[in-house]
Amino acid sequence: MADTGDAGDIETVHSEDEGARPLVVLVGPPGAGKTTVGLLLAEAHGVGFRDTDADVEARAGKSIPDIFVDEGEPHFRALEHEAVAAALVEHTGVLALGGGAILDDATRVLLKGHRVVFLEVDIADAVKRVGLDAPRPLLVGNPRARWRELMEQRRPLYTEVAAVTVNTAGRTPQDVAAEIRVGLGLAGRTATDPTPSGRTVPEKDVNR
Repeated sequence: MADTGDAGDIETVHSEDEGARPLVVLVGPPGAGKTTVGLLLAEAHGVGFRDTDADVEARAGKSIPDIFVDEGEPHFRALEHEAVAAALVEHTGVLALGGGAILDDATRVLLKGHRVVFLEVDIADAVKRVGLDAPRPLLVGNPRARWRELMEQRRPLYTEVAAVTVNTAGRTPQDVAAEIRVGLGLAGRTATDPTPSGRTVPEKDVNR
């Protein structure tokens, strides 16, 4: 069941300048389903999907693990903040943020007033969806233990920025997407409706 928090206030905030804001911003750890759910939401509303991790990799010309190895985490976080800041003013579709983007104080400030959804997931579902053996710099050593540590650190920050929290445990992406639409008051809008800015956003953003 979604915790809608202050989602009712989001409509007022967005009504003044919807065209310069994403329709939905998804946050959560790896395995939460941000990409899958995000693509479903984008399709339902006829808008683009954008992933700030993909933006960082495109700008750096290398993968995130390689950025960590070559330049270190502080450099990656700086690139990540820049990517989020740009996407929040450029993108009017569905936006997915990297799992650690909310660690940055300035990024959390930027997220105020946006329709932010925290996709919560437990470790069992995360492992099923993405595994923990992929190259992830912050999970080196004992991936399961590190994942739990990271979630203990990040969960309060996810909930701080979120207007809606949706538990994805044991649920289909379609069910999660539907609950998000209801929680944010978007259920009445479809791909045939105009976007809030009154125009259809072309599918030109990075899909990931």
